[in-house]
Amino acid sequence: MFKKYFSKLQIIIAIAQSLLTPKQFIFLSAVLVGISSALAVIVLKTFAHWVFSFATYVSGILKLGFLNSILPIIGIVLTVFVVKRLLGGTIQKGTSQILYAVAKKASIIPQKQMYAQIVTSSLTVGLGGSAGLESPIVITGAAFGSNYAQKYKLSYKDRTLLIGCGVAAGIAAAFNAPIAGVLFAIEVLLVDVSIAAFTPIMIAAATGALVSVIALDETILLSFRQQQNFDYHNIVYYILLGALTGLISVYYSRNFERVEHYFSKLKFSPYKKALFGSSILAILIFIFPTLFGEGYESIKILSDSDPGKILENTLFSSFRDNSWALLLFVGCTMMIKVFATGITLGSGGNGGNFAPSLFLGSYVGFFFATLLNLIGLTKLPVSNFSLVGMAGILSGLFHAPLTAIFLIAEITGGYSLMIPLMIVSSISFAISRRFEKHSMDVKNLVQKGHAFTSNKDTNVLSTLETNSIIQTDFLTVTEDENLEKLVDLISHSNQVIFAVVDTTNNLLGIVHFNTIREIIFNNYRVKYTKIQDIMLPLNEVVTPTESMESVMNKFESSKVAFLPVLKDGKYYGFISKSNALEAYRAKLKSMIID
Repeated sequence: MFKKYFSKLQIIIAIAQSLLTPKQFIFLSAVLVGISSALAVIVLKTFAHWVFSFATYVSGILKLGFLNSILPIIGIVLTVFVVKRLLGGTIQKGTSQILYAVAKKASIIPQKQMYAQIVTSSLTVGLGGSAGLESPIVITGAAFGSNYAQKYKLSYKDRTLLIGCGVAAGIAAAFNAPIAGVLFAIEVLLVDVSIAAFTPIMIAAATGALVSVIALDETILLSFRQQQNFDYHNIVYYILLGALTGLISVYYSRNFERVEHYFSKLKFSPYKKALFGSSILAILIFIFPTLFGEGYESIKILSDSDPGKILENTLFSSFRDNSWALLLFVGCTMMIKVFATGITLGSGGNGGNFAPSLFLGSYVGFFFATLLNLIGLTKLPVSNFSLVGMAGILSGLFHAPLTAIFLIAEITGGYSLMIPLMIVSSISFAISRRFEKHSMDVKNLVQKGHAFTSNKDTNVLSTLETNSIIQTDFLTVTEDENLEKLVDLISHSNQVIFAVVDTTNNLLGIVHFNTIREIIFNNYRVKYTKIQDIMLPLNEVVTPTESMESVMNKFESSKVAFLPVLKDGKYYGFISKSNALEAYRAKLKSMIID
């Protein structure tokens, strides 16, 4: 039945494509992709919330404090089972794969990503894995956009634009924050975008948020309606919080990488690795139950008037009304969160770091403000610092200050905290950027040789293949020949540069037409001058596998128009600077979304 209705819908969309202008069809497509992404959010969020409520209810009624520890083990093992049995043995994690698809794969995302992320992350996070659903949501939305564009044979630019629409709609639906969805798509994922492209992305984000509001229970979403007024006398403390969140962002980023690296090096089978990691996670959750799942419930509690609630149904419930015990619990949870998330994902679970960044930020803000209040240094509004701390960590980890500012502004239902949000986000971003050049999403790509940064030149160059612009049909000469041979070659070709090689094709030097211009009109010198006497030494050489950024740096430092290429140590060809720049311009033009 579903397949029948889906086929009819496809026919209707195809008819609409034939009747509408390209721009009108993109607007319609933005709405459809936005609805699809929002439905994925509803499925994921509802399942995760249902499992959390079930576990909390059973633990409270039956006094099964260990239940929250067992569920993550089941979730991670089931995730590994699904990946091995149903998804071909592998699944890509993290939003960095969207960047890679846009740059290297012509914005084509595999079809299985439309359901793989939903299934695996719902098992991992829904059953208590200490990670977030936003990254899987974003990837699913991007997959919807990409595959929709492929279905209706849209261009690379339109595919990329619809990927952005899917991403924006996913974030907008997950938080009922359409502005943050638009900013996340543009600030974090799209290499370049024109003002005109904002319209379909905004349409998709608004659609996603609207569907979420209609169909998703508001209590499932992360939202706050209680906050205290901003007091400008606290600005100095917000500055300190910005610095603290920046440093903790670096702490989180580096330790998360260490944990994932540790698990990647383990020689265990996937199931043994899942059991080993999830067992450690189970112990952590048993001691610190707030590490269970996304952790949004505890974020809401910390920003409320009775933060001691998070100690209920824990080993420390007897200290519920002890402010120092609560502070110690929050501080320990805050520092352990990175290990819980790293273990969850490293052992085979699927999820992301978006929710953990908000969790960590809330705990950092609460810890900072409560500590200063308890020692009597000042009297800070703890709920405000808990909220603003989320923006600080989000900005520091993802290098996305605008997304962080407007996300927290939207989920708090107003802009009364705009000034502290701007202060904390910008300082955290600056400090994090000082120690970590790349965001968490981009760092993984950089380590694999795919550099994506805020420098658009670097981004574009990273998408070009050096091997594709090498010219291998250049004529060569040997060092013991005289200029007569070279003059003959020049007169019968349009080459201006020649490689000097030996009998085994080793590169000895180069000869440029400009260096022999005066000699070739002197017959005597042409006849008796050896090529070895006038060849130029090698300053810079490149290889076919070298990055284009490195190649362009060598052009810049050597001030030459051609660079010789060596393959396996032997002469292979030349790269022309003019050809490299032409390839750069063509790629840049294709990547601008308008």
